[in-house]
Amino acid sequence: MKEISGGVCAPKGFRAGGIYCGIKASSKKRDLALIYSEKPCAAAAVFTTNKVKAASVLLSREHISGGVLRAVIANSGNANACTGEAGIAAARKMAELAADLFAINPRQVAVASTGVIGVPLPIAAIESGIEALGNSLRGDEAGHAAALEAIMTTDTRKKEGSVEIEIEGKPVRIGGMVKGSGMIHPNMATLLGFITADAPVELTFLQTSLNAAAQKSFNMISVDGDTSPNDSLIIMANGMAGGSVIDKDSPYATVFQQALETLCIYLAKEVARDGEGATRLIEVTARGALSHNDASKVVHTIISSPLVKTAVHGCDPNWGRIVVAAGRSGAMLVESELDLDITGIAVMRKGVPMPFDMQRLSNELAQEQVSIEINLNLGDNSATGWGCDLSKEYVSINSDYTT
Repeated sequence: MKEISGGVCAPKGFRAGGIYCGIKASSKKRDLALIYSEKPCAAAAVFTTNKVKAASVLLSREHISGGVLRAVIANSGNANACTGEAGIAAARKMAELAADLFAINPRQVAVASTGVIGVPLPIAAIESGIEALGNSLRGDEAGHAAALEAIMTTDTRKKEGSVEIEIEGKPVRIGGMVKGSGMIHPNMATLLGFITADAPVELTFLQTSLNAAAQKSFNMISVDGDTSPNDSLIIMANGMAGGSVIDKDSPYATVFQQALETLCIYLAKEVARDGEGATRLIEVTARGALSHNDASKVVHTIISSPLVKTAVHGCDPNWGRIVVAAGRSGAMLVESELDLDITGIAVMRKGVPMPFDMQRLSNELAQEQVSIEINLNLGDNSATGWGCDLSKEYVSINSDYTT
């Protein structure tokens, strides 16, 4: 497996583009994106677990149930959530407008939205810009970049990637783009994510692979403990690389699965790294748990703890916050068995504090990436997740988001 350029346009047969159509009236930044495949794609998705669901999620879940997509149309600047029947009608209109560009069935189009909740979607602006959106499509890195820019909101950096693997002697490519930096928490982290692949993948295996990849990546990050009604992670595989269909019994199933997981983990870490106001990426690993679920509980609780996040931001080696976060996680845990290391420095062994240089640890906490490893010493299961520090800038961003 090797890293390549091109993002969602790296796989064969995919084009992408993005324009400004007037949804972001104040900033006039790109706000409407489109990804299109020349061939029908096997399609799978993971959506928000929030009981409040945006119109785009409800519509896309319905369309993806058919198992085939050709395109995804997405807007930023407006979540089209909590907008009632008018919101559903607007999402449906978005799909129809995109479908008309290619004379395809609207049910082969997924819709995604992100932005402010509870504001009617200005569908007229999308309708007026749809022709320009179609004309913006390109099958290269520039097309990918325009689409990615058009889905960003409070993001300060682009989250993108693409990889190439070899299957039956042929190059197979997987590309992706993600937006998200606030309202991020496990159980389908708050984001829009679009992944393309030119491998021929059987539908059930594609969904299983995406579920597994999301569980190890986007469900293992947290910025602020909130989840949105718009979370959508969609994959489309058009098979244009050729070769045998990959299913669960294929000798290449593991190769495809590992490539997808690698890409998703990379993109998820980029989301955590770009948390609103963040200055540090925090990586937490829990080892020695009785079950994977227990290990995940410990990780989730630590990365979402405001006390841990603020301690990291202040370079404060107050390691007791980490231990007590683990203790309230709900995982099976015995205090006298705990080991804790922060940035490779041992601070606890078998529940007993270890002597360490406080200033050295404080200096280490100032690094761009901070690692925390806790060992429960009860079993053989482990999990890793990613979060970020909590800064004054986070409060500033979210205290005047609409004003």
